[in-house]
Amino acid sequence: MPKFLIQASYTAEGTKGLLKEGGSGRRAAVDHVVGELGGTVEVMYFAFGDDDLVCIVDFPDPVSMAAVSLTVKASGAVRTRATPLLTVGEVDEAARRQVAFRPPGK
Repeated sequence: MPKFLIQASYTAEGTKGLLKEGGSGRRAAVDHVVGELGGTVEVMYFAFGDDDLVCIVDFPDPVSMAAVSLTVKASGAVRTRATPLLTVGEVDEAARRQVAFRPPGK
């Protein structure tokens, strides 16, 4: 299953919701939305600084990740970034593939 790193920051409205529900309430909400599309939450941490929340999630496909991302962003309560994660083996496979590339001007 494709794995993604999710980094999120709450808007003022989202922070109010977090204060009302607590961390456990938000974890349950994340588990629910990810699970509805056949995914799982591997880990979820709250943080402070540029990001308020960091998760690693597994989804059956990138389209499922995109569906969640669009829905969450449309709420206006959270700003998110999703980064696809690759295993060491996947990077090894990519390194073995031949790619014909000509840099600009060469």
